[in-house]
Amino acid sequence: MTTATAGTASRARIPDLDALRAFALLGILVVNIPFAATGYSTTVTDPAYDSWLDDAVRWLNLGFFGMKFYLLFSFMFGYSFVLQADAAARAGTAFRPRMVRRLLGLLALGAVNMVFLISGDILTVYALLGAVLLALRGIRDRTALVVAAALYGYLLLGLGASLLLVDTASYFDHASQVAAAQETTANLAGGFGSVVHEHVAILPLYGLSQLTVQGPTTLAMFLLGMVAARRRVLVGLTGRETWLRVVQLVGFPVGITGGVVYASIGGNGNTLGVLVSALTAPFLAAAYAATLVRVLHGDRGRWLGSTLAPAGRMALSNYLGQSVATLLIFTGVGFGLVGQVSPLEMLLFALAVSAGQLVVSRWWLARHGHGPVEWLLRWFTNAERPAWRRRQLNRPAG
Repeated sequence: MTTATAGTASRARIPDLDALRAFALLGILVVNIPFAATGYSTTVTDPAYDSWLDDAVRWLNLGFFGMKFYLLFSFMFGYSFVLQADAAARAGTAFRPRMVRRLLGLLALGAVNMVFLISGDILTVYALLGAVLLALRGIRDRTALVVAAALYGYLLLGLGASLLLVDTASYFDHASQVAAAQETTANLAGGFGSVVHEHVAILPLYGLSQLTVQGPTTLAMFLLGMVAARRRVLVGLTGRETWLRVVQLVGFPVGITGGVVYASIGGNGNTLGVLVSALTAPFLAAAYAATLVRVLHGDRGRWLGSTLAPAGRMALSNYLGQSVATLLIFTGVGFGLVGQVSPLEMLLFALAVSAGQLVVSRWWLARHGHGPVEWLLRWFTNAERPAWRRRQLNRPAG
């Protein structure tokens, strides 16, 4: 890469987008960390941690984090999709073959993540739905919005029918759920083979979640992000835009109300709660994003943007880094703390890991042009080895 090309790439970056990615990563870790730290899910409480404080932290996690932050991350995937297409057009390179290779790389990384590192994964979902987004790339904005609305209509009909026709509580009684949770905890506390076995065993349930809820909402956010990028929504923001205030005024009341309902009536164990959360979570995610953008452009918030942006620039490395951290902290592969930490301690671990990634990301990008996994994926995508050290990026051509 020449100096001119590097400068163009730098100017093409949107600092707000990088900061939003880092913010979304924090929320994703807060949601994901219980799946590594305990075998007990939101449908059954660990009897060792059933105090009012434990219940309060779980409630806050469900109400204000659950089902919100993957939507924000998905929106930004769709936004970045358009930026990558525009960059390919400026460079005179074919976008479709490059994106196909990129999606294949994400699929491979996601498969490694969900089998060897943590239960569940978003990269495989992004790879598969990214192929759908690629096929829909040429549709008009209005059509994209109609398709996104139709996906939420499918969600409403599917969950509504389930609510009316299926008594999910009859499938498992409390005793069987506790026994399953204890078995999961024991598997995660075991060696590497036991942990991998548990990750593989959960895949059918995870796949069902993708088909019914997370998949349709993710694709809808992809499409909304694509439309937003075409209209340059995040370009040239000052934080004083009226529409940011409108998003807050509408998003917080609707989103918090839905989150309260979701957390109060059983989380993922209650179909009505899931339906309410799925329909209202986009409002709260949008309100979070609008608030962060306004803070970033305030006199006292600019430091926050410069702190968050490096972690967002290497979001893929940090997402996989979160999986490695939880594997080493909680499972028997590392310190084996699974089942031994309270909900509050899980939250503190999430904050500590995220803070560490902010520091490491800034240090890394001062020396390298890309995060380590981004560098590897870029090599695979472009079929050309990118520069490793930052000083190589600034060499004159020739």
